[in-house]
Amino acid sequence: MKPTNKFTGKAQHYEAGRPSYAQALLDSVYTNYGLTSQSVIADIGSGTGKLTKQLLQRGSRVIAVEPNDDMRNTAQQELQQYTTLQIVKGSDAATTLPNESVDAITVAQAFHWFDPTAFQKECARILKPKGRVFLIWNMRDEKAAINKETYAIFKKYCPDFYGFSGGIQQEDASIATFFNNNFVVEKYPNPLYFTKETFLQRCLSGSYSLKKGDPQFEAYINELTGLFEKFAINDVVEVSNDSVAYIGTPF
Repeated sequence: MKPTNKFTGKAQHYEAGRPSYAQALLDSVYTNYGLTSQSVIADIGSGTGKLTKQLLQRGSRVIAVEPNDDMRNTAQQELQQYTTLQIVKGSDAATTLPNESVDAITVAQAFHWFDPTAFQKECARILKPKGRVFLIWNMRDEKAAINKETYAIFKKYCPDFYGFSGGIQQEDASIATFFNNNFVVEKYPNPLYFTKETFLQRCLSGSYSLKKGDPQFEAYINELTGLFEKFAINDVVEVSNDSVAYIGTPF
């Protein structure tokens, strides 16, 4: 299956279960790296608009570029009140945006799906001089007990599971290669809190996750529910997580 199709049918789960990014990270991006309410930002692989919304809340003009129709249509519904938003159908290698048209490029939870070489070329084409690229993830602490057990359940039931965030690591070689080893890292704690409903939605939002009707779906949900109940305190679980940004110019 093409990466662009992996999230078809998952937009509702994605919107309900996926978290936003640490406000401290957004504060740093705007304070230390030149973004302002006047900036034009291309948010590539924007999905249902989790990061897009946070950028819009800062007043920036955001062009959300997303290839998947299901995800893009959900973003349109969720973010329709923002007048500084433009949503386009495009990809990492073909954004459809004009040359030197954006002040910055953000990619949240999506770079691991991209063709890094093609994306480098597209960044060079659409960025204004001195523009930067921000590769951003919510990265779960894989040493935390709840994350270890979640990992084990995904590994047991989901044939396409290769690790959280597609298996990308905090010191991933693909990131260094993309930036030609010239980048900085910003990392902020962003613990996540889920009810049983949002925990299950978060699990079902994964590209690798089983869907209703798949073999073993009921057993999969039962184990995830049991995991939630094991770690829940007052009907909420805390998931150890950091918001991480890799910042540089890849050319």
